[in-house]
Amino acid sequence: MAKTLSITQSSNDEKTPVIYKIIVVFSILLTIGGTLTGVMTYMNVGFNDAFYTNWLTSFIAAVTIMIPVGVVMMALLTKLINKLMPMASKLKKDLLIGGCMAIIMESVMSFATAFNNIGFNDFNQFTQGWLQGFLAALPIGLTMMLIMTMTLKPKIEQFMKS
Repeated sequence: MAKTLSITQSSNDEKTPVIYKIIVVFSILLTIGGTLTGVMTYMNVGFNDAFYTNWLTSFIAAVTIMIPVGVVMMALLTKLINKLMPMASKLKKDLLIGGCMAIIMESVMSFATAFNNIGFNDFNQFTQGWLQGFLAALPIGLTMMLIMTMTLKPKIEQFMKS
């Protein structure tokens, strides 16, 4: 009986393989980053023969910049919000952090997308492309943030800890 109990405990204590965690993070990154850079690319260059190439290169550029910026900003914002609002509920903190992260990350994605599609040759055109892409994707990004914060984040956190 003791032998059976230890086997059951060890199977329940098994960790989720890291590859599954990577797949989950990569799927979220593809869904959110792909959708938003797609909208931003459309706002920059429209839908033409080169759209998919422009979108893919914009997505790769945005992700390359977004990952390190996102990790640093998430840590800093979480620390700041916890310090400024120690008595606020976890949900309120998560919503505030999520909203700030959505704005920061979309700014970064829009910058990378405008740079990729327009370049810096004409700074006014670049700025206009950045702003159009950012404003067009903002409602989508904020909606995704609400869905993530309200429903998916607790499940993802639990999965990542397993």
